[in-house]
Amino acid sequence: MASALESYVNKTVSIVTADGRVIVGQLKGFDQTINLILDESHERVYSNSEGVEQVILGLYIVRGDNVVCIGEVDDEVDRSLDFTNIRADPLNAINH
Repeated sequence: MASALESYVNKTVSIVTADGRVIVGQLKGFDQTINLILDESHERVYSNSEGVEQVILGLYIVRGDNVVCIGEVDDEVDRSLDFTNIRADPLNAINH
């Protein structure tokens, strides 16, 4: 999987973590255990009653054993979304 991440370097990615968090940022680097370094990152906190809250994280490291899913974000589409009107259930943590 590490070699597949090479094409994501210096691009905006969205990461879902094992504890149900959604973190978006620019992938700056990674290692063989999928530890990820993100720059200009933020967490998107979803709610049923309010719009999506975006918590600024800045430079951030996500441990590889906490990564569930990673994908590239289309920046143009992402900028066009109105996150104040998006409602969704927060993701549950993975139970092992």
